[in-house]
Amino acid sequence: MMNVGEAAKRCGLPVKTIRYYEEIGLVVPGRRDNGYRAYDAADVYKLQFLQRARSLGFSIEDCRSLLSLYEDSSRASADVKAIAQARLADIRRKIDELESLHAALSGLVNACHGDHRPDCPILEDLAGRYSEAPR
Repeated sequence: MMNVGEAAKRCGLPVKTIRYYEEIGLVVPGRRDNGYRAYDAADVYKLQFLQRARSLGFSIEDCRSLLSLYEDSSRASADVKAIAQARLADIRRKIDELESLHAALSGLVNACHGDHRPDCPILEDLAGRYSEAPR
């Protein structure tokens, strides 16, 4: 058994994160006679599991589902795969959005002379390309 500080060192998460996970019910450590939290190896493993899942961008609710599925020996791997596929689709949407932003901003940067002249396509675009826009 270990305290929250020791558990944090072993799993690589901040104490504040561990307490948050406890608050929302993802991890439920035991209690010592004095009322202090007592984390065991299984708790540390769950915390490491959560850390890895969060690093892959899974939401808290996804983490809750994945942890539940991990602990369910009668789980269907299709359920796990569906959660991972949904996350993958989210990542693809974000990549597409970033690529679109990159293309738009690259075009503006390339169109800007970047010299001593006051005219600037970047500012014009940000202003909505209205030549009569107030300044």
